[in-house]
Order: sequence, then C-alpha cells, then structure tokens
Amino acid sequence: MNKEIHLVKRPEGTPTDEHIQIVNGEKPSPAEGEVLVQLLYVSVDPYMRGRMNDTKSYIPPFALNEPMAGGVVAEIVESKYDGLNEGDIVTGMLPWKEFSTAQGDQLRKVDPALGPITYSLGILGMPGLTAYFGLMDIGQPKEGETIVVSGAAGAVGTVVAQIGKIVGCRVVGIAGTDDKIDYLKNTLQVDEAINYKTENVADALEKACPDGVDVYFDNVGGDISDAVYPLLNKFARIAQCGAIASYNVPNDQGPRMQMHLIKSSALIKGFTVGDYQDRFQEGFQHLSKWVQEGKLTYEETIQEGFENIPNAFFGLFTGENLGKQLVKVNEPSQK
Repeated sequence: MNKEIHLVKRPEGTPTDEHIQIVNGEKPSPAEGEVLVQLLYVSVDPYMRGRMNDTKSYIPPFALNEPMAGGVVAEIVESKYDGLNEGDIVTGMLPWKEFSTAQGDQLRKVDPALGPITYSLGILGMPGLTAYFGLMDIGQPKEGETIVVSGAAGAVGTVVAQIGKIVGCRVVGIAGTDDKIDYLKNTLQVDEAINYKTENVADALEKACPDGVDVYFDNVGGDISDAVYPLLNKFARIAQCGAIASYNVPNDQGPRMQMHLIKSSALIKGFTVGDYQDRFQEGFQHLSKWVQEGKLTYEETIQEGFENIPNAFFGLFTGENLGKQLVKVNEPSQK
C-alpha cells in the first residue's frame, strides 16, 4: 500500500487531527517523461494553513479528500525521463504520498556537495530564497541600519538575521522561548533578542532600537507588528512575508497602521518567493557562497515517520520548531 495524507475537512481555526487523515492508496507507475519517487524528507510550512481554506490566494487551495502537497526531497526509484536516473536525489513540490509520480522536468537534482540534502528545503531552498529576496530586494538594508525580524528563530527568520549581520546592520530578533533567545544571541550573534511571551514587546523594542527601525522583516503580524510600527524611521521598509499570528484567527482585527506609515513615509510590500522565480539563481549563488564560507549556519528540527507529518505541521503554530521544520520519512538508498 501507499500511504497518503489527505485534507478531509477545512478548519475554521487551528487545524487538528479531525482535518487531516492518513489513508492508503495504490503505488503508481510512471508514464513516459515521468519518474517514480520515494519520499525522503517533507517540508511543513506555515503558508500551507492558507491552502486549507477555500479562498482566493496566490496559490490554489488544497482539494478535499486529496493529498496535501509541499516541498520534498525524494529519491528516484524508476525513471522514464532522460536526465534523471534511479538513485538520483531530487527536490520539488510533490504530494504527501510515500510514492508518487512526477514530470521529470518539474524536479531539480540535489547537489550533495553543497551540504546536507535537507538544505534544499531550507537555507538553499524556499526559506533561504524568501529571506534573501525579502531582505535584500524589499528591505534594501544599508550598513549601520537597524533591522527587526519577527519569527526570528524560524526557517526564514534565522536566515534574515544572519544576512542582516553580513551586510553590517544592527539586528533585533523576536522569538517565543528562552532557548530560541539564547540561540539568536549566542549562535547567530544578533544584537538584541526579545521573548514576546515573557517581555512587554513595545517596551523591549524601544530599548533595543534606540535609533528606531529602518527595516522590519515581518513573519508574524499581530500584536508584535503593532509594537514595531510606532518605531519606524523615515523611509523605513517593511517586507511582509507572513502573518502566522492571524492564520488561525478568523476575521482578525488590530490597530490601524496607516498613520504610522504616513508619518514615516515607510514602504510596506507583501511578497511570496514565487515573485522572484526568474531571479532564483542569483539568490542561490549568494546563499551557497555564504554557506560555503561559513557565514551562514542553519538549524533544522526533524521529526521522523510519515505518520508524524501532521503533528510536525501543527507544531508550527505553537512555535515548537527551531529553524526549519522537516519530517524524515526514509533514508536514501545510497549514503
């Protein structure tokens, strides 16, 4: 049998086991131009919560009673596509199925010389590229400026914080546990780190940002962002990457931000990494260079077992992960 993870009910608040079900399907066979792959690692990401809603967005919603999907690392077990062979490790957007078929030209071969194969789902994949383009293209940081990063201990936030230091900025990270604060300060060497669960964020930000905020990389939204807006400097830039504080809160409302934007002449731009698809190679070159030079480090939180994919996904909304949250399904046949 071939295990699959289906969305069976659309959540109105926080998703739970009643919304996702593991079912048994049949193992498929590849047609010409396709490959059969076996899952090795699965990426779970906050944006998937939006795909559980039947609403218009930048990406289609998950269909009910069909497999959910996302970024994966997989091994080819049978190929009918020139250029990919049995045993090759590939990455792409694939359904949550132990075995699945895919068009060969929709997959990218993973180069193990650049680091662990899981990096293609993290620092050398979607989260790393999101951090790079959001900060460098929208944030446009200048040496000596102050960058605030919400969700700073997550997959994207950790990369943003490090790039901020690479380009010579003062970096203030916001996270939700003492362990994450310790990691930000002592491993990533941010200038200040704020625990939003134990500190008054507005007061802590005023102390941490005595010269105001020039760049805000927002992964969270909600009350944390409400505390940042009054500190925006003239011509500040806000890269609006995520709003996880609101994903499970229907009709979420908050303070109005328009006056703060007007007073500071600030720019706010929402984005997804897909907006930069034609520039991925540029971002990849910078990220891989910094990794090879030891300027970028990366943390992964890895659960094991196909059946634990839903739990890993749910954990994103309670902040259980440090860095990138992955699920290991299988070992490669050749290490």
